Amino acid sequence: MVLNACYHTVVVRQDFTAEWVCRAYTFKHGIVPAGRNVIKACVSFADNRFPNQNLSGISVCDTVGVAFILRLPACRNTSTIAVLQDTTDKQANIIAGNRSVRADVVEEVLVLFGESTKFRKQYIKTVNDSRERNGEPLLTEDEEITIEDNINALLDLKVYSLPALRISAQADEEAVSEIFVRVNSGGQKLTEKNFIETLLAVFDNDVHDQIDKFCEASRIPVDGTAYNHILKVDPAHLIRVAVGYGFHRARLRYAYQLMRGKDLKTGIVTTATRDENLSKFKEALDIVTNLNNWHAYLNLFAQAGYINGDFVAATNAVVYCYVMYLIGKFEYKVKTADLNKIITKWIYMTTVTFLYSGSTESTVEGMFADLRDVKTPDDYVKYLEDFIAGRFTDDYFNVTLPKDLATSSTSSPAWLGYIAAINVLGTPMLFSTAILSKFLVPGASGTKNAIDRHHIFPKHYLEENGYSDDRDRNQVANYTYIDYATNIVISDRPPIEYVSEFRAKLGEEEYRRTCRENALPENFESLDYPTFLTERRKLMAGIIRQGYERLCL
Repeated sequence: MVLNACYHTVVVRQDFTAEWVCRAYTFKHGIVPAGRNVIKACVSFADNRFPNQNLSGISVCDTVGVAFILRLPACRNTSTIAVLQDTTDKQANIIAGNRSVRADVVEEVLVLFGESTKFRKQYIKTVNDSRERNGEPLLTEDEEITIEDNINALLDLKVYSLPALRISAQADEEAVSEIFVRVNSGGQKLTEKNFIETLLAVFDNDVHDQIDKFCEASRIPVDGTAYNHILKVDPAHLIRVAVGYGFHRARLRYAYQLMRGKDLKTGIVTTATRDENLSKFKEALDIVTNLNNWHAYLNLFAQAGYINGDFVAATNAVVYCYVMYLIGKFEYKVKTADLNKIITKWIYMTTVTFLYSGSTESTVEGMFADLRDVKTPDDYVKYLEDFIAGRFTDDYFNVTLPKDLATSSTSSPAWLGYIAAINVLGTPMLFSTAILSKFLVPGASGTKNAIDRHHIFPKHYLEENGYSDDRDRNQVANYTYIDYATNIVISDRPPIEYVSEFRAKLGEEEYRRTCRENALPENFESLDYPTFLTERRKLMAGIIRQGYERLCL
C-alpha cells in the first residue's frame, strides 16, 4: 500500500544536543460506513513529547498530529491512499484523505478497528439490503472479497511505517526549509508558491501570517477588511502581486530564488541578499495589502462593467491589473483621475481579450521589460494606451471578436465582455426599462431569480425545428437577460409570436431601441436561426466596442 503525498513535520527543540527524530507515534483508528458504496476510516497520530518551543522565531506546536479521513469505493480494487484535494475526492479509484492537525476527529468515528469483524458483516448486509431495495443484483463472492481486501488495507495503517526525519540540532533555518522543499518535491507535486510560503514561514512568520489573514478576510463579508465581490484571495495571488510590484518579476521561480537570497545577475546566494530581498518583499506586501489601495483598485472593476467575480474569466486578470495599478500609482505617480481611467480601460481590454491566460508569465515579463524605457507618468499612460490600441483593432472587433462569440460557453471572455459592456452602457434588459447591472450585484435576488438568461429562440422551438445539439441551441448569441415577468410572457413561444406582442405594447420606436441596445438584428424574428446567430454576433461585438468607447470619454 502506498501513502501518497505524506506531509512531514519538522520539530526543533532547543535542548536536543545531538539530533531529534519524529517517531514514537500513538495511533487511534476507526472505520464507519459513509453511503452505499463507500467506507470512511479515520486515522490520527500524535507525538506529545515536544512542549511548545520557540527557536529563532520558529514557533513549534506542542503536538505533531495529522488526521486522515479516508474514503474508498468498497467494491473496487485500490492500493493508494492520497491526501484529499478538491478534485481527488470525486475520483472512484482511490482512497482519499483529508489532512488536518486535529487528533480529536477520531472521536467522531463510530466503529473501532477492534470490532472490524462485526463491521465487515454489517457493511456487507447493508450494501445487499440497499441493492435489493433498488432492484440490483446482490454482491458477488468476488465483490465481497474485494470489500474484505479494502477494509484490510485500512487496517494495515496500524502498522504503516511513518517517515522520520533526522536533522542535526545545529541545522539553521535555511537548511530546514531546504529539506522541506526537497522532501516534499516527491508525492504531491508542490509548486514554487508552496516553497515560497515555506521560506516565509521560516524566515519571517509574521509575513506568512499577514498573507493568511488577508486571504481569510477576503472570504468573510465584513466591512473594513479585504472582503470583496471580485476575488477570493489565495496566497499565490498576493505573492504574485508583491513580487510583480516589488521586483518586476512575473515568474514565481524567480520569486523563490529571490526569497532564498539569490542574486539573479550573479547567481550567488547570500544571507545579505536574502535579508535585503525579504525586506523589499515585505514593503511591497504592505502596499499590496493596504485596504485603501486594495478597494480603490477593485472599485475599478465595477466601473469596467465587471460587477462581481462571476463575470471575470481569469483571476490572473485581477492579479496583474493590480500590479499595473500599483506601479502606476507608486512608481510613476500618475494622477489619480488619469490612473483610474487608464486602469479601468486596461481591466476591460485584458478581460475581454483574455490577455492574462496561456503564457501569462511570459506576457507579463515582456511588459516589465518594456517598462524599463518608460520614465514619466505620461509615458506610462501612453504605454498602456498604445498596448490597448494594439489589441482593440478594427480587425479584432470586426473579425476576431464575432468568431470568439461563436461559442456555447457562458464562461467565455467574449460573452462576459458583452455583459460588462451592457453594464458600462447602463442598458435596460430586453423589452424592459430595468437596468441589467442593478440585478447582477450580489444579493439582488430572493429565492427566485429576479432575472433570467433566456433563449431568444427558445430551446423547445429549436428542438422541434431540427436543432438537437445543445451546443447549437445554447450559443451565447442566442442568450439575453430578461426580467421574470418578461420570461413568463415569452416562455417557449417562437420569436415570430412574442415579438408582435411586445411591439404593440412598447410602440415601434421603443421596440427598435430595446432591440438595438440588446444587439438584436432588425426583424430578427423573421430570420432563420443560423443567419440570426451570425448577425447578432457582429452586433454584440459592436456593443463591446461601444462599452470601451464609453470608458474613453
